Amino acid sequence: MKTISVDLASEYSFLKGGRLDGMMTDYPYDGEVDQDWARPAVLVIPGGGYAIASKREGEPIASAFMGQGFQVFVLWYLTVTEGVRYPEELLEACAAIDYIKKHAKELNVNPNEIFPVGFSAGGHLTGNIAIEYKDASNKAGVALDCKPTAVGLCYPVISNSHGHFGSYINLLEGYTDEEKAELLKTLNLNEAVSEDTPPAFIWATADDGVVPADNAIRFAQAMSDHNREYELHIYPHGRHGLATGNLDVNPEGSELKKIRRWVEDCAEFFRLYCVEKF
Repeated sequence: MKTISVDLASEYSFLKGGRLDGMMTDYPYDGEVDQDWARPAVLVIPGGGYAIASKREGEPIASAFMGQGFQVFVLWYLTVTEGVRYPEELLEACAAIDYIKKHAKELNVNPNEIFPVGFSAGGHLTGNIAIEYKDASNKAGVALDCKPTAVGLCYPVISNSHGHFGSYINLLEGYTDEEKAELLKTLNLNEAVSEDTPPAFIWATADDGVVPADNAIRFAQAMSDHNREYELHIYPHGRHGLATGNLDVNPEGSELKKIRRWVEDCAEFFRLYCVEKF
């Protein structure tokens, strides 16, 4: 196994910060090395209301997907706590995808198989990539190759009208009311889905008391309305922020047996868009 840690601002001058950590499997077979050997990549984007980036939604998620055969990366993006606002978080995420694609050979990654997976506000950021990847180069002022193959949205914030209002307050800190109204035409993600939106795996819990499952349902409905491929799971019980659903990152007593299947289900969904047999 090999690891990397990349200061994104040192690679992309338009950024204020951001760090990309990666864990990659080396060529695993005995005998002659296949120089073209590669694996798909999952980019984990933790949540935290755009105020923090949750550790429990970082490495534990990456480890789970590494066990499913993916090369894995975690994006530690800046938040309002560090004095940033939209579109800084989006540009850091798009730069992370661009970096993985540009360094695919040395990372043993198939550059055509990049799958961001985000949680809560990180789910919003992941969905924002799926919506705005075409505009990222204009926002950054440099060319970025950041289209995801498909995305994973985990108990995601989707709509300011139905979601976690604090996430939008933090994301749009300092904008006027008029500016916010204009930006929300895109940042209310269900209203911005188009025929160019990549496929999405989406899950939430019906009794989430922080980000209502209505967010996930609305995004899935928008995908359906635009004839986009998606898979939706609404589990009946589970508090907000379950991450993998395992007890190593959750308190005892959580109803997790059904929820923790999501990693395998999401991996199977991503494999629909992979050429590797694994």
